[in-house]
Amino acid sequence: MEKRDEELIQKLLPENEELRQLLESHRRFESQLEELNKRLHLTESETLERKRLQKLKLAGRDRMEQILRDYRKKRGLS
Repeated sequence: MEKRDEELIQKLLPENEELRQLLESHRRFESQLEELNKRLHLTESETLERKRLQKLKLAGRDRMEQILRDYRKKRGLS
């Protein structure tokens, strides 16, 4: 994410529960993916889990970006 997005997220966290939960999930998924990526070989189930986590992380990021776009639109920001 861009620096300005990160700054806006920090600003909105206290007032936006959905954004807070999405960010927590994003960080948790990132941590889990890092652990899987440290391994030289993954089992089939670990490979599937990595793909699942990647999709969840991306979906959460897309939703966070939508929240930021909506906020900027409401405030007349670009």
